[in-house]
Order: sequence, then structure tokens, then C-alpha cells
Amino acid sequence: MTSAERLHKVMAAAGYCSRRQAEQLIAAGRVTVDGRVAVIGEKVTPSTEILVDGRSLGDVQRRYYVLLHKPVGVVSTLSDPQGRQRVVDLVRDIPARLYPVGRLDLTTSGLLLLTNDGDLAQRLAHPRHEIDKTYLVRVRGHLDRQAVSRLEQGVRLEDGLTAPAKVAALRNSGSHCWFELTIHEGRNRQVRRMCESLGYPVSRLARIGYAFLTLDGLEPGAYRLLTDDEVARLKVL
Repeated sequence: MTSAERLHKVMAAAGYCSRRQAEQLIAAGRVTVDGRVAVIGEKVTPSTEILVDGRSLGDVQRRYYVLLHKPVGVVSTLSDPQGRQRVVDLVRDIPARLYPVGRLDLTTSGLLLLTNDGDLAQRLAHPRHEIDKTYLVRVRGHLDRQAVSRLEQGVRLEDGLTAPAKVAALRNSGSHCWFELTIHEGRNRQVRRMCESLGYPVSRLARIGYAFLTLDGLEPGAYRLLTDDEVARLKVL
């Protein structure tokens, strides 16, 4: 924010909530500006102190881009009726309301991006950008050439034929097989469904790459902020 802007827009731009939710908070008298109760439609400047329920909105100009190593057993949703740990609980010390870019299911670990930059999140999630996502997969059984060929050509699922995938680093270990699978779609439980449709149940799944990003040795539950260069590269994918 470089000049006066409407309060509800500033709150949304800070990643705190949507514009509609901001208006509701203002109407409920839960927002103050410079010590007085805010009104809908008023404008604020970068020097304005904005509090919601007595807590600072923080630096409204700051955008956060976080690379998290999501552990197994943590949900990617913002709320969970069962009270399980959420990915946003792992980044509580960041002074912004972060949203995950896509999801990893409960039993999948690995690389997950979180940000309060709604425009970039929507851009990355849009199918037309075809961003590569690489997974380390362990299946029961030994993947044969026919199965590899079908993964690489596309697998027929109940919601249609998948786009061609890339299979690499194939190796057998006892009764299991490990390999890396790269896809650019984002269907629900896609990797698991692709493998299971070929008769290979997935016993372990971790996302290890997103575009040019990797976990860089991050332990499960740890995170790091993206560099300015990494953010710039994501914005032109």
C-alpha cells in the first residue's frame, strides 16, 4: 500500500481475510483504526494502525511465501472438525494469514507452498500453467514395463484420461517398488488413483518437487521462506 486505500481492501491484501469478510468484521465493530472503531468504506494509509479484535493486522505491504515440509498426519485444510493438526499450525509464528497452494492428503507428506498472496496462489493452481509436481512413490509389487508405459501415456480414471506422466529412478526393494513420478495435473488423490488403477497400491507417497523447488533437506514440520528470486520465478511460470 503506497497511498490511501479502502480499509476492507487493505485487510484482504494483507491476507487476513476476504474483502467480504473484512466488511463484516468492520460492520461488527471488531476493527479499529488509530484507536477508534472503523466504519465501512473509510480509507487508511500505510501509517494507520489497524487492529482486529485488538490484534495488529501487521505490515500490510508484506507478502509471505513459505515452503513447508508437510508431515504425514497433518491436514491441508484451514479447519478440521476432528481437531487434527493443520499445516497452518506449523507456521503460526509468521504474522499473516497463510493459505496452502493446493493440498496434500492426510497420509501424503512433502513439499507444500503457503502464501498470503492470493493472486499468485490462484495463478499456480490454474491448470493452464501445467506446473510439474514430482512425487516419491512406493507401491506394493514390482512395476513392470507395461505399467510404466501406461503411466507415461496416461491412465484412464473415472474422471477421465490423465495427462502423460514421467517415471524415473525406478528400483525394487523387497516386495515393494520405489520410483519418482512427475505430473502437472492436480486431481484429487491423483497419484494414488493412477497407481491403484494399474494394480499397484501406494504404501508411501511424498511430494519432493514443485516446479524448480525441492525440500532442500528440510525435516518434516520445518519450513523456510522463499527467496526473492524464487518468488520471481514462480510468478512467470
